[in-house]
Amino acid sequence: MSPRTHGAVPSPSSPSAVAIVQTAIGPLRLSATAAGVTSVEFDAPATEDRAAHRTDPDAERVLRKAIDQIERYFKGTLTHFALPLAPAGTDFQKRVWKQIGAIPYGSTTTYGQIARSLGDANASRAVGLANGSNPIPIIVPCHRVIGADGGLTGFGGGIERKKWLIEHERRVATGPDGGDFLLFSGLAL
Repeated sequence: MSPRTHGAVPSPSSPSAVAIVQTAIGPLRLSATAAGVTSVEFDAPATEDRAAHRTDPDAERVLRKAIDQIERYFKGTLTHFALPLAPAGTDFQKRVWKQIGAIPYGSTTTYGQIARSLGDANASRAVGLANGSNPIPIIVPCHRVIGADGGLTGFGGGIERKKWLIEHERRVATGPDGGDFLLFSGLAL
């Protein structure tokens, strides 16, 4: 099975750093340059020849921070990523990704709500396309975007992973007692 990503990865000429991180939802391939994290890919091979990638110390520092934060996210001890990001995308995509990054941990929102926050209530489909092109899933939490009816919709990592990520965040956000939580509405009751 080939790695699945939501978008562009850095060009082979950019010095970058790459690592495979084992997680509860399978191995993730993280890539970074000195400017920031450039991609997170699902279904990464268990090992990778790191010598095949040009690296520089600044890219390695960014990558080490990303690895640490991804590991803490999956342990439930990190609820907000604080990393430099360098995704490749259009201005519109980057505006959408910025809105997605503002969705609170443990919450969800809809494509329509994001479109309205961008000032164009009719842009739901364009928001969906931009969401699907997000090259940095989990860190830019595109899994928190759901359909208008509250149902889970497409996710590059698969619907089962999207469900797992939303439920993981709900468990962490509500604590060991669980509390009452309406899972896909974005509302904690």
